[in-house]
Amino acid sequence: MVQKILTAALITAALATAACNTVRGAARDVNSVANCTENTMNGGKC
Repeated sequence: MVQKILTAALITAALATAACNTVRGAARDVNSVANCTENTMNGGKC
């Protein structure tokens, strides 16, 4: 029983870590697009 709980906890931790990295990467992408759009609006290049 303890082994099943430990396995479930490890899987949950791995999934949470992967999701956190995915969200962090998406936030960087959105920030990059926002910066590019702002630069273009001000007459600059991406």
